[in-house]
Amino acid sequence: MPRKSVFFRSMVPLSIAGVLLAGCSTGGESPDTSQTATDATLRVNFGQFPENWSPGQEMEGGLLRVPYETLLAPGSDGEPQPFLATDYELTNESLTLTLRDDVTFHDGEPFNAEAVKANVEFVQSGATAYAGPLQDISSVEVVDEYTVRLNLASPNPSIANTLTSRVLPIASPAAIADGSVAQTPVGTSPWAYDDSASVMGSRMAFTAFEDYWGETPGFANIELYAIEEAESAAAALVSGEIDISDVEVTALPRFEGSSVETLQYPAIRNNLFFFDRGEGGTFESVELRQAVCTAINVPQMIDVEGEGEAATQHFAEGELGYNSEITGYPFDLDEAQSLYTEAGSPSVSVEMVAAPYNSQQIEIYMTQASELGDFTVSVQTLPPPQYNGEWNSGRYPLGLSSNDESTPFEWYSAWFSAEAPGNPSGVESDELKAAADAAIAAGDSDEAEDLWADVTKIIADEALTCAHLRGVETIAWNSSAVSGVSAPDELWEPKLVNYRELTPAE
Repeated sequence: MPRKSVFFRSMVPLSIAGVLLAGCSTGGESPDTSQTATDATLRVNFGQFPENWSPGQEMEGGLLRVPYETLLAPGSDGEPQPFLATDYELTNESLTLTLRDDVTFHDGEPFNAEAVKANVEFVQSGATAYAGPLQDISSVEVVDEYTVRLNLASPNPSIANTLTSRVLPIASPAAIADGSVAQTPVGTSPWAYDDSASVMGSRMAFTAFEDYWGETPGFANIELYAIEEAESAAAALVSGEIDISDVEVTALPRFEGSSVETLQYPAIRNNLFFFDRGEGGTFESVELRQAVCTAINVPQMIDVEGEGEAATQHFAEGELGYNSEITGYPFDLDEAQSLYTEAGSPSVSVEMVAAPYNSQQIEIYMTQASELGDFTVSVQTLPPPQYNGEWNSGRYPLGLSSNDESTPFEWYSAWFSAEAPGNPSGVESDELKAAADAAIAAGDSDEAEDLWADVTKIIADEALTCAHLRGVETIAWNSSAVSGVSAPDELWEPKLVNYRELTPAE
């Protein structure tokens, strides 16, 4: 068994929409399947293709986990399990991983310690969405061909958990080096991208990889489709044109009397961020940020959209980072306008971007915030791939999207530290930095829980983020074509099922 410090596990509360579902393990060896290999093709629609397939870029788990695999995988009990790494040892100084010696990338490149080093350094040093959680790695040491050591600048009890997530999909170092990985994903999974069978903009084909190291999955091939319109996706499921898709709850009545089945699982935690909070920035004033937060009426938005649950903070009760003293910013327009006056009643006229799937939510929030006074936010809706690369780039003073960080270390490192990629202003208060430094130094000691709760309380008090919403992902599939669909073990990753456990319906 791996030797490690206590790792930060995020426990999903039963209260979230009453839809907690038992996941199936994706850890360790690829799951055994009772069916022999077939030439069956699974047709998947998750509404969009990534604008960039490079490791560390923002992409949904349902897309990323077709070509890519991770070093560790989340087990159903919450412990990181072997995957591309067979064992690991975590200390306050380093994480040492023993790697599989029988893995080959889709382009024929060998998987080894040098490949891991190339991936870590690429994500860590580049302009990537997930550079933040890897900043604590001070260096990557190739111990031998199949042993790699991640040296840590400070204790990081969540690093093993990080390696199970979307932060570090492992891609071919050759494809990384020549830049082709951005448009042509090259991983180690059972399915290799097939350009000749793909149609640009509408279908991406992934065919059986003959040299795959693990068990053969039930579906030899996967085709990804980009049907963005909710009603069109629902119609394609009913007609049998596609086999599985995420769907809007408004489409559920369409499936009555058909062979389409559905499930829901907790997958959405989104909130509003203030990016332009540096000196002279639009949202430099904490009172102005607090005013905006207090003017937003999350329950009213939920009434309009018909789903979701308002929350006071990113972490839920029972999760590391949760602080019972955080009350959030309950809607109170009088208090909001008072805070706006305290901030000097600034004239605000800025732009913000949205995607089709959250444009209504953002429009409602910004209409509510306009009640502050001379406060106007123009919302521009972009296609999902473009939105994913734009919303938190620093080009816009505020933004809203989902956050899948399941530990406070990852959340702080991704959005709030001075070096965080999600903090383009580079501004961090002395109080927040001191609290985070203390929590990080505490490692997995008994004091760490209270120290991380202090960090999240400061983030809330400074109104660096607010308008927290928790929601669910709704997955639908045609049961006449596919079986074995269940919620994933990967926490807070929308648009995802465990493809390896799916089999053609009998």
